[in-house]
Amino acid sequence: MVSKISKRTPTKSIKDCRKSNHQNRRRHRRKSPAKNVIASINKSLFACHRRLVKLFSKLARIATPSPKRHHKGYKVIPKIPELEQPEPESETSVRKSLVFDNIEPAHLPPLISPKRTVVLDLDETLVHSKMDPPPDRFDFMVRPMIDGQIMNFYVQKRPGVDDLLAALGERFEVVVFTAGLREYASLVLHRLDRKGVIAHALYRDACKEVDGKFVKDLSGLGRDLRRVVIVDDNPNAYGLQPENAIPIEPFTGDLGDRELEKLMEFLEGCDGIEDMRAAVKLYVGADQDGKTL
Repeated sequence: MVSKISKRTPTKSIKDCRKSNHQNRRRHRRKSPAKNVIASINKSLFACHRRLVKLFSKLARIATPSPKRHHKGYKVIPKIPELEQPEPESETSVRKSLVFDNIEPAHLPPLISPKRTVVLDLDETLVHSKMDPPPDRFDFMVRPMIDGQIMNFYVQKRPGVDDLLAALGERFEVVVFTAGLREYASLVLHRLDRKGVIAHALYRDACKEVDGKFVKDLSGLGRDLRRVVIVDDNPNAYGLQPENAIPIEPFTGDLGDRELEKLMEFLEGCDGIEDMRAAVKLYVGADQDGKTL
């Protein structure tokens, strides 16, 4: 008996064979060297980026602790108050100032209080200044820019100037009227008058020129001249209203100077006097005779 030999067919389908062949081809496919390098770099950059993000996040948490909770191992440092910054030494930090016009002089703002007005000169009356080289003794230095050049001025305060300003500020309207340049004088006043006693400051540009001399015309202040006195070491400065002037000896650095003490005694004794010019006349006359008023 002849037996039939039957040929067995594969159990895998044609579809399965194709799939297997495709996987084998993908398994043996090689990546190009350039793609391998790029992939490696991208992977490294990504890992580095993640580490940096974690690091900066940690630093941010350390640097800005929560106000309600303290981080373990760290102490919240209390806020330190900021140091007071000095006011800049500029003319804008000093009192209101005016520029007079020789034809139509400007007035000071109206005086609200019933105070009388004392007009003080600056150089050789309240202070003495010297340029380089620095002197052996001075109280402070200012460095204004004049004509595009920074210059050093060493300033010495006249004995009694602080007490004078403090006493006048309570009873008088204090105005400084100087023939000095604004760039220089404003800085000196900023250092001299820390408590703001001086109500107004007038500089060289507020002076009138008469025969080549700087004159301080009190009629342009807008004040009743019966209630105004001017203190100056230069007679030319008050040439237009000599009856309102209290002459004072120039101060050049003498530590034994007592001129401001005498001035303060006179002004304190003027309470109740309606016309200050009458009191000035008595004071100047007594001073010229060597007597005490």
